[in-house]
Amino acid sequence: MLPVDLHAHSNVSDGMLPPREVVARAHGRGCKLFALTDHDDVRGLADAAAEAVSLGMRFVPGVEVSVSWRKHTLHIVGLGFDPAHPALLAGLASVRQGRDERAVRMDEALAAVGVTGVLAGARKFADNPEMIGRAHFARHLIERGLAKDMKGVFKKYLARGKPGYVSHQWASLEDAVGWIRTAGGVAVIAHPGRYEFGKQTMGELIEEFKVAGGEGIEVVSGSHNPADFERFARLAEMHGLLASAGTDYHATGEGAREPGVLPDMPPGPVPVWSRWVDAAALAN
Repeated sequence: MLPVDLHAHSNVSDGMLPPREVVARAHGRGCKLFALTDHDDVRGLADAAAEAVSLGMRFVPGVEVSVSWRKHTLHIVGLGFDPAHPALLAGLASVRQGRDERAVRMDEALAAVGVTGVLAGARKFADNPEMIGRAHFARHLIERGLAKDMKGVFKKYLARGKPGYVSHQWASLEDAVGWIRTAGGVAVIAHPGRYEFGKQTMGELIEEFKVAGGEGIEVVSGSHNPADFERFARLAEMHGLLASAGTDYHATGEGAREPGVLPDMPPGPVPVWSRWVDAAALAN
Protein backbone atom coordinates (compact mmCIF):
# COMPACT_ATOMS: atom_id res chain seq x y z
CA MET A 1 0.00 0.00 0.00
CA LEU A 2 1.03 3.57 -0.66
CA PRO A 3 1.40 5.65 2.57
CA VAL A 4 0.45 8.85 0.72
CA ASP A 5 -2.81 10.79 0.60
CA LEU A 6 -2.69 14.09 -1.27
CA HIS A 7 -6.43 14.69 -1.60
CA ALA A 8 -8.76 14.83 1.42
CA HIS A 9 -11.40 17.16 2.86
CA SER A 10 -12.40 18.52 6.25
CA ASN A 11 -15.42 20.41 7.54
CA VAL A 12 -13.80 23.63 6.36
CA SER A 13 -15.38 22.67 3.02
CA ASP A 14 -17.66 19.66 2.54
CA GLY A 15 -16.03 17.03 4.74
CA MET A 16 -17.50 15.97 8.08
CA LEU A 17 -14.46 16.03 10.38
CA PRO A 18 -12.33 18.96 11.61
CA PRO A 19 -8.88 19.23 9.99
CA ARG A 20 -7.00 17.80 12.97
CA GLU A 21 -9.25 14.74 13.06
CA VAL A 22 -8.81 14.05 9.36
CA VAL A 23 -5.03 14.15 9.81
CA ALA A 24 -5.19 11.90 12.88
CA ARG A 25 -7.37 9.39 11.06
CA ALA A 26 -4.97 9.29 8.11
CA HIS A 27 -2.02 8.83 10.47
CA GLY A 28 -3.81 5.99 12.25
CA ARG A 29 -4.06 4.14 8.95
CA GLY A 30 -0.35 4.41 8.25
CA CYS A 31 -0.15 7.60 6.19
CA LYS A 32 3.29 9.23 6.09
CA LEU A 33 2.69 12.08 3.63
CA PHE A 34 -0.62 13.96 3.73
CA ALA A 35 -2.29 16.98 2.13
CA LEU A 36 -5.57 18.56 3.18
CA THR A 37 -7.28 19.84 0.02
CA ASP A 38 -10.51 21.56 0.96
CA HIS A 39 -12.60 23.07 -1.80
CA ASP A 40 -11.64 26.68 -2.58
CA ASP A 41 -10.45 27.36 0.99
CA VAL A 42 -7.18 27.07 2.91
CA ARG A 43 -8.36 28.00 6.40
CA GLY A 44 -7.98 24.44 7.69
CA LEU A 45 -4.33 24.12 6.76
CA ALA A 46 -2.80 25.61 9.91
CA ASP A 47 -4.63 23.18 12.21
CA ALA A 48 -3.92 20.25 9.90
CA ALA A 49 -0.23 21.10 9.68
CA ALA A 50 0.05 21.44 13.47
CA GLU A 51 -1.54 18.03 13.99
CA ALA A 52 0.74 16.46 11.39
CA VAL A 53 3.80 17.88 13.12
CA SER A 54 2.64 16.53 16.47
CA LEU A 55 2.24 13.05 14.95
CA GLY A 56 5.51 13.10 13.03
CA MET A 57 3.82 13.11 9.61
CA ARG A 58 5.02 14.97 6.56
CA PHE A 59 2.44 17.57 5.53
CA VAL A 60 1.88 19.36 2.22
CA PRO A 61 -0.47 22.38 1.98
CA GLY A 62 -3.28 21.70 -0.46
CA VAL A 63 -6.51 23.03 -1.96
CA GLU A 64 -9.04 21.86 -4.56
CA VAL A 65 -10.15 24.64 -6.89
CA SER A 66 -13.51 24.49 -8.69
CA VAL A 67 -13.05 25.17 -12.42
CA SER A 68 -15.31 25.71 -15.42
CA TRP A 69 -13.72 24.40 -18.61
CA ARG A 70 -15.76 24.59 -21.80
CA LYS A 71 -19.15 23.21 -20.68
CA HIS A 72 -17.68 21.09 -17.89
CA THR A 73 -17.03 21.51 -14.18
CA LEU A 74 -13.77 19.98 -13.04
CA HIS A 75 -11.35 20.30 -10.15
CA ILE A 76 -7.70 21.26 -9.94
CA VAL A 77 -5.75 20.31 -6.83
CA GLY A 78 -2.95 22.63 -5.73
CA LEU A 79 -0.10 21.19 -3.66
CA GLY A 80 2.96 22.58 -1.90
CA PHE A 81 2.12 26.29 -2.16
CA ASP A 82 2.38 29.22 0.25
CA PRO A 83 -1.03 29.27 2.00
CA ALA A 84 -0.67 32.98 2.78
CA HIS A 85 0.06 34.12 -0.78
CA PRO A 86 -2.20 37.13 -1.54
CA ALA A 87 -2.98 36.19 -5.17
CA LEU A 88 -4.06 32.69 -4.19
CA LEU A 89 -6.19 33.94 -1.29
CA ALA A 90 -7.89 36.57 -3.46
CA GLY A 91 -8.61 34.04 -6.18
CA LEU A 92 -10.10 31.51 -3.79
CA ALA A 93 -12.24 34.20 -2.17
CA SER A 94 -13.64 35.11 -5.59
CA VAL A 95 -14.66 31.48 -6.18
CA ARG A 96 -16.33 31.20 -2.77
CA GLN A 97 -18.46 34.28 -3.41
CA GLY A 98 -20.49 32.41 -6.00
CA ARG A 99 -21.27 29.40 -3.83
CA ASP A 100 -24.13 30.97 -1.86
CA GLU A 101 -25.78 32.20 -5.05
CA ARG A 102 -25.59 28.71 -6.52
CA ALA A 103 -27.05 27.22 -3.32
CA VAL A 104 -30.06 29.55 -3.53
CA ARG A 105 -30.66 28.53 -7.15
CA MET A 106 -30.37 24.85 -6.24
CA ASP A 107 -32.93 25.35 -3.47
CA GLU A 108 -35.31 27.06 -5.91
CA ALA A 109 -34.85 24.31 -8.49
CA LEU A 110 -35.68 21.59 -5.96
CA ALA A 111 -38.68 23.54 -4.65
CA ALA A 112 -40.01 23.72 -8.21
CA VAL A 113 -40.35 19.91 -8.18
CA GLY A 114 -41.92 19.86 -4.71
CA VAL A 115 -38.82 19.32 -2.55
CA THR A 116 -38.89 22.39 -0.33
CA GLY A 117 -36.75 23.76 2.49
CA VAL A 118 -33.58 22.04 1.33
CA LEU A 119 -31.18 24.97 1.69
CA ALA A 120 -32.14 25.54 5.31
CA GLY A 121 -31.57 21.87 6.02
CA ALA A 122 -28.29 21.79 4.10
CA ARG A 123 -26.92 24.72 6.11
CA LYS A 124 -27.13 22.59 9.26
CA PHE A 125 -24.47 20.32 7.75
CA ALA A 126 -22.14 23.18 6.75
CA ASP A 127 -19.66 24.21 9.44
CA ASN A 128 -18.29 26.88 7.10
CA PRO A 129 -21.24 28.99 5.80
CA GLU A 130 -19.20 30.19 2.82
CA MET A 131 -18.74 26.64 1.58
CA ILE A 132 -22.31 25.37 1.14
CA GLY A 133 -22.24 22.78 -1.62
CA ARG A 134 -23.89 19.74 -3.12
CA ALA A 135 -22.58 17.41 -0.42
CA HIS A 136 -24.43 19.43 2.23
CA PHE A 137 -27.62 19.29 0.16
CA ALA A 138 -27.12 15.56 -0.27
CA ARG A 139 -26.73 14.88 3.44
CA HIS A 140 -29.95 16.74 4.19
CA LEU A 141 -31.88 14.89 1.48
CA ILE A 142 -30.62 11.56 2.84
CA GLU A 143 -31.60 12.60 6.37
CA ARG A 144 -35.12 13.26 5.07
CA GLY A 145 -35.28 9.78 3.61
CA LEU A 146 -35.38 10.95 -0.01
CA ALA A 147 -32.40 8.74 -0.92
CA LYS A 148 -30.44 5.98 0.77
CA ASP A 149 -26.87 7.13 0.19
CA MET A 150 -24.67 9.69 -1.55
CA LYS A 151 -24.60 7.81 -4.84
CA GLY A 152 -28.38 7.54 -4.86
CA VAL A 153 -29.07 11.14 -3.94
CA PHE A 154 -26.77 12.50 -6.63
CA LYS A 155 -28.28 10.18 -9.22
CA LYS A 156 -31.82 11.24 -8.31
CA TYR A 157 -31.45 14.94 -7.50
CA LEU A 158 -28.03 16.55 -7.84
CA ALA A 159 -26.14 15.28 -10.89
CA ARG A 160 -26.18 17.10 -14.21
CA GLY A 161 -29.66 16.88 -15.74
CA LYS A 162 -31.39 16.21 -12.41
CA PRO A 163 -33.81 18.60 -10.62
CA GLY A 164 -31.33 20.09 -8.16
CA TYR A 165 -28.45 20.61 -10.57
CA VAL A 166 -27.74 24.16 -11.68
CA SER A 167 -24.90 25.31 -13.89
CA HIS A 168 -22.39 27.73 -12.44
CA GLN A 169 -19.35 29.62 -13.70
CA TRP A 170 -16.34 28.75 -11.53
CA ALA A 171 -12.72 29.82 -11.98
CA SER A 172 -11.17 29.46 -15.41
CA LEU A 173 -8.56 26.74 -15.88
CA GLU A 174 -5.91 29.38 -16.56
CA ASP A 175 -6.76 31.35 -13.41
CA ALA A 176 -6.85 28.31 -11.12
CA VAL A 177 -3.50 26.99 -12.33
CA GLY A 178 -2.07 30.51 -12.25
CA TRP A 179 -3.02 31.11 -8.62
CA ILE A 180 -1.43 27.83 -7.58
CA ARG A 181 1.78 28.41 -9.52
CA THR A 182 2.10 32.03 -8.39
CA ALA A 183 1.95 30.78 -4.80
CA GLY A 184 4.78 28.33 -5.52
CA GLY A 185 2.66 25.18 -5.86
CA VAL A 186 2.06 22.31 -8.26
CA ALA A 187 -1.29 22.11 -10.09
CA VAL A 188 -2.81 18.63 -10.52
CA ILE A 189 -5.91 17.48 -12.43
CA ALA A 190 -8.12 15.86 -9.77
CA HIS A 191 -9.81 12.44 -10.26
CA PRO A 192 -9.82 12.54 -14.09
CA GLY A 193 -11.72 9.25 -14.22
CA ARG A 194 -14.84 11.04 -12.98
CA TYR A 195 -15.06 13.27 -16.04
CA GLU A 196 -17.13 11.88 -18.89
CA PHE A 197 -14.56 12.80 -21.52
CA GLY A 198 -13.60 10.85 -24.60
CA LYS A 199 -9.95 10.30 -25.45
CA GLN A 200 -9.76 13.40 -27.64
CA THR A 201 -11.37 15.74 -25.08
CA MET A 202 -9.15 14.42 -22.28
CA GLY A 203 -6.11 15.02 -24.46
CA GLU A 204 -7.24 18.57 -25.21
CA LEU A 205 -7.80 19.25 -21.50
CA ILE A 206 -4.32 18.00 -20.66
CA GLU A 207 -2.69 20.11 -23.35
CA GLU A 208 -4.53 23.28 -22.26
CA PHE A 209 -3.68 22.45 -18.66
CA LYS A 210 0.01 22.13 -19.50
CA VAL A 211 0.02 25.38 -21.48
CA ALA A 212 -1.44 27.10 -18.39
CA GLY A 213 1.40 25.69 -16.29
CA GLY A 214 -0.21 22.55 -14.88
CA GLU A 215 2.17 19.75 -13.97
CA GLY A 216 0.33 16.74 -12.53
CA ILE A 217 -2.62 14.36 -12.72
CA GLU A 218 -4.20 12.06 -10.13
CA VAL A 219 -3.46 8.49 -11.11
CA VAL A 220 -4.44 6.62 -7.96
CA SER A 221 -7.68 8.02 -6.56
CA GLY A 222 -10.53 6.92 -4.38
CA SER A 223 -12.69 7.60 -7.46
CA HIS A 224 -10.65 5.28 -9.70
CA ASN A 225 -10.57 1.53 -10.25
CA PRO A 226 -7.41 -0.47 -11.08
CA ALA A 227 -7.98 -0.04 -14.82
CA ASP A 228 -8.09 3.73 -14.27
CA PHE A 229 -4.79 3.55 -12.37
CA GLU A 230 -3.11 2.03 -15.42
CA ARG A 231 -4.88 4.32 -17.88
CA PHE A 232 -3.87 7.54 -16.16
CA ALA A 233 -0.37 6.30 -15.38
CA ARG A 234 0.14 5.87 -19.13
CA LEU A 235 -1.38 9.30 -19.82
CA ALA A 236 0.94 10.85 -17.23
CA GLU A 237 3.95 9.27 -18.96
CA MET A 238 2.73 10.21 -22.43
CA HIS A 239 2.21 13.88 -21.52
CA GLY A 240 5.12 14.29 -19.11
CA LEU A 241 2.89 14.87 -16.09
CA LEU A 242 3.70 14.07 -12.47
CA ALA A 243 1.49 11.37 -10.95
CA SER A 244 -0.46 12.10 -7.77
CA ALA A 245 -2.53 9.97 -5.40
CA GLY A 246 -5.37 10.78 -3.02
CA THR A 247 -8.40 9.21 -1.40
CA ASP A 248 -10.72 12.23 -1.89
CA TYR A 249 -12.01 11.46 1.60
CA HIS A 250 -15.03 13.44 2.81
CA ALA A 251 -16.73 11.30 5.45
CA THR A 252 -16.81 7.72 6.60
CA GLY A 253 -19.41 5.80 4.62
CA GLU A 254 -19.62 8.38 1.81
CA GLY A 255 -16.83 7.15 -0.42
CA ALA A 256 -14.75 4.18 -1.38
CA ARG A 257 -11.82 4.87 0.94
CA GLU A 258 -10.91 6.14 4.37
CA PRO A 259 -8.08 8.71 4.44
CA GLY A 260 -4.47 7.67 4.65
CA VAL A 261 -3.35 4.87 2.32
CA LEU A 262 -3.96 3.81 -1.25
CA PRO A 263 -3.00 0.99 -3.63
CA ASP A 264 0.49 1.28 -5.06
CA MET A 265 1.19 3.59 -7.98
CA PRO A 266 1.71 1.75 -11.29
CA PRO A 267 5.35 1.85 -12.40
CA GLY A 268 6.42 4.45 -14.91
CA PRO A 269 5.31 8.01 -14.10
CA VAL A 270 7.27 10.27 -11.75
CA PRO A 271 5.34 10.78 -8.50
CA VAL A 272 4.44 14.34 -7.58
CA TRP A 273 5.75 13.82 -4.06
CA SER A 274 9.28 13.61 -5.45
CA ARG A 275 9.08 17.40 -5.16
CA TRP A 276 9.05 17.14 -1.36
CA VAL A 277 10.31 13.72 -0.29
CA ASP A 278 11.99 10.70 -1.92
CA ALA A 279 10.39 7.26 -2.09
CA ALA A 280 12.99 5.75 0.24
CA ALA A 281 12.00 8.19 2.98
CA LEU A 282 8.36 7.12 2.70
CA ALA A 283 9.34 3.47 2.96
CA ASN A 284 11.10 3.99 6.29
